Amino acid sequence: MESWLFLGIILLIALLAKNQSLLIATAAILLVKLIPYSDKFLSILNKQGINWGVTLISATILVPIATGDIVLKDLLNTLKSPLGWVATICGVLVAILSAKGVGLINQSPEVTVALVFGTIMGVVFLKGVAAGPVIAAGITYSIMQVIQIVTAK
Repeated sequence: MESWLFLGIILLIALLAKNQSLLIATAAILLVKLIPYSDKFLSILNKQGINWGVTLISATILVPIATGDIVLKDLLNTLKSPLGWVATICGVLVAILSAKGVGLINQSPEVTVALVFGTIMGVVFLKGVAAGPVIAAGITYSIMQVIQIVTAK
């Protein structure tokens, strides 16, 4: 019963914050919970969901390459600028940090509660987005802002 209440509170927060992603995710989990014997599916989702999400995000990132909107020449041109180099380095750093984070979650599963809570708070109250590649872009943006300030002097 506590999980229903907790999810209901998250659903209400998502509604009040007008956060469509969290709203859909919470509603979907509540609907799955209505299905008899859904514990097996929820267990699989708990163990594999992050991998599925990363796969979906990876596929989404590759779509512009598949459609020809991004070609090899674009990558080479991007690497000629500080922005391209910082973005590449941030992508590498986020991948390494993500691997360490997955290791931490496997080692100390109880940290997941705080991570989920923090993610929800960031998404709902700070208009954040729960997505890894976006973190790399945000880090890139921050570093480029610092570079602009330093080089403007």
